[in-house]
Amino acid sequence: MSVLSKAYFHDEEAAFSYLESVIWTNGPVCPHCGGLDRVTKVKANAAKRIRLGLYRCGGCKRQFTVKLGTVFEHGRIPLNKMLQAVYLMTSSKKGISAHQLHRVLEITYKSAWFLAHRIREAMRSGDLTPFGSGGSVVEVDETEG
Repeated sequence: MSVLSKAYFHDEEAAFSYLESVIWTNGPVCPHCGGLDRVTKVKANAAKRIRLGLYRCGGCKRQFTVKLGTVFEHGRIPLNKMLQAVYLMTSSKKGISAHQLHRVLEITYKSAWFLAHRIREAMRSGDLTPFGSGGSVVEVDETEG
């Protein structure tokens, strides 16, 4: 059975549940005030324009989803497709192009390019210090051999 056959890769509601279980291991936490106590889930309703996975904090009265503060924040692509993109980018040996993501996920090339850059930026370690002994610069000469 392929990993891509998991429910959270094909159903957006399952994707939200999966991401919540990974990020909030002890239940939902308000990213605005850090409140744990009075966080309640708002039932999704397309007619009233209530988003899937929406929570409301009883302490600060602000709304949030599990995507807030992650690479998935402000993404207009369904969460299940974004999770597929993360899996494809991290599991392919030689990487995956934005054009291939565009074809596989059936999204626009512009969205695939932007999503790929967001994922790559999130995977970056951030420390671009020189890698010689003691943090010194390494010099390399060309040789023919």
